[in-house]
Amino acid sequence: MCRFSQQWGGSPFCLYVLILFPSCCFCIASSLPLTAAPLFTDRPFAVIWNAPTHVCKKLKIPLDLSAFQAVTTPASEPDQFLSLFYSSRFGLYPCVDTTTNKEYNGGIPQKGNLTANIEKASSDITKYIPEFRTGLAVIDWESWHALWARNWGFRDIYRKLSIQYVKEKLPSLSPNKVVTVATEAFQKAARSYLGETLNLAIRLRPNYLWGYYLFPDCYNYNWNDPAYTGECPAIEITRNNNLLWLWESSTALYPSAYLPLSLRETTKAALFVRGMVKEAVRVSALPKQIYKAPIYVYLRPLFRDQNKVYLSEADLVRTIGESAALGASGVVLWGASADYSNKDSCEALAAYLPSTLYPYLTNVTAAAKLCSDSLCQGNGRCVRKNPNSFDYLHLNSDHFQIQVWNGKQLAIGMPSLNDLKDFADKFTCHCYVGKECSDSLSIVPSVTPVVIQV
Repeated sequence: MCRFSQQWGGSPFCLYVLILFPSCCFCIASSLPLTAAPLFTDRPFAVIWNAPTHVCKKLKIPLDLSAFQAVTTPASEPDQFLSLFYSSRFGLYPCVDTTTNKEYNGGIPQKGNLTANIEKASSDITKYIPEFRTGLAVIDWESWHALWARNWGFRDIYRKLSIQYVKEKLPSLSPNKVVTVATEAFQKAARSYLGETLNLAIRLRPNYLWGYYLFPDCYNYNWNDPAYTGECPAIEITRNNNLLWLWESSTALYPSAYLPLSLRETTKAALFVRGMVKEAVRVSALPKQIYKAPIYVYLRPLFRDQNKVYLSEADLVRTIGESAALGASGVVLWGASADYSNKDSCEALAAYLPSTLYPYLTNVTAAAKLCSDSLCQGNGRCVRKNPNSFDYLHLNSDHFQIQVWNGKQLAIGMPSLNDLKDFADKFTCHCYVGKECSDSLSIVPSVTPVVIQV
């Protein structure tokens, strides 16, 4: 806990909200299923940095990354809070270089060596993740999809190779039967590769939250449609239902919602992110388990199809704000090495963080904390009652100011009773497993300022 004093510096990951509480109490039972408790104490919504900035450090361009709950890199470094496992450094993933058509580790899962993959993955996990630590672990295997029907476009090579493999083994089969056999064999092998690798990882490092990057996907990429709603196509919802075995094994979900430049400052951006996160929320409830797997949404501070233009405050609302309001446990802000590779790009990031990103992060994380404390007794996170509304976890600008104190972004002010009732009207509680929680707007009276660490 960061305590109120003249030295407000505190922990490098501390944000503060200065609140003088009125007295009130309204109680309504929460009907949402339980969810996992936050990995960061008293932070219902976390923001993780996952981008390489070593070039900026080498160029001696200072970056203040203190507002993030964890600062990590996708680079090959052990002992990080977030470990991102690309196929090149995790297991023996069967895949094909679609440029050269060169096959690696068998090319298709039917021809891969699952036993050797498990042995290599075990070694990689031990190398990068120490025992007893808590964190996030993301497996980035995205060359092919576990469902045959989703291997279209550049991934169609996996269907062609699977059909060719069956023809070589069973040359007497009819064309229709070949496709049927190839489909069944591919999906069985794909399930074994993904499922057994994930189960191994969870056994070896159970304190990490394991899942696959991009899963689940909503396939709501048709934003050029004038009638775009962001909703997932019905067929894709059915296909995600068919991946129940994957959701039952995953201990976290890592959907991706990188914005294209064409959605810059548009309502469609919010609809796109909303569709992705809503599907992750739906999928997390499919397994018949005690509580839902937490959701960490992959986002970029830059638009996906370039690395010069940053998201504005309006874009941040439609990405980070949507994720928080829909009940995600947090977001991961990912970046590639090319994003911050020279003096100009490092200086642009150094300017963007305090001017645009940090004020909004302070606002949304402080509001998520305030809502959790005031509505859920600190034992749950606030979630929109109507997921399709444009209600956000934001502080009332009439009563709060985002300020910088000793280099830290602070949200300072006092909520009114109407501010708290507004939370109660628009949000409900997603209670943490093992905690007592209800939609109870209960605030402890105080005559002295209270500092809430967010």
